[in-house]
Amino acid sequence: MNPSTPSVRVLTLPGWQNSDAGHWQSRWDLRYGHQRVQQHDWQRPLRGDWNIQLEEAVLASEQPVVLVAHSLGCIHAAAWAAHSRQTGRVRAALLVAPPDTERDDLRQMLPGWSPIARQPLPFASVVVASDNDPYASPAHSQQLAAAWGSRLHRVGACGHINTASDLGDWPEGYALLQELLKA
Repeated sequence: MNPSTPSVRVLTLPGWQNSDAGHWQSRWDLRYGHQRVQQHDWQRPLRGDWNIQLEEAVLASEQPVVLVAHSLGCIHAAAWAAHSRQTGRVRAALLVAPPDTERDDLRQMLPGWSPIARQPLPFASVVVASDNDPYASPAHSQQLAAAWGSRLHRVGACGHINTASDLGDWPEGYALLQELLKA
């Protein structure tokens, strides 16, 4: 099933500071018609505010929803799922490069995003992790995938799996999304 068909609505959840035009999320939004969940403040993200924006986007969708999250967007998806009564509307989630917001340096940069919600997600999910992500160790990615009940997919040394990783349209990631939707 192609996520750009009307049978599902793909919502992209960027991380801190949003995803720029060269980021695979932005490229997917343009290419496949995905809908970005807009936030009031990308520079000073507030967990409660971000959760409200996601809740409203899920409620506004007439189709089942698929979440495509990057970085803080992954932590956001888990935080939202821990409190929302709308999780049954979500079919699946692709969670790419979740950062360790409990680490001292990130906790100071992103206050309010720790502790990380670690309950099993009530929908199918895949955590995509890089072996050299500056914001999360491989062990952290593995622990989050286990806690969330997600399948872990390692992509090798791809940094933070963002624009700096020079992935272009990131066909490997899109294939993972397709695989997740078929499962």
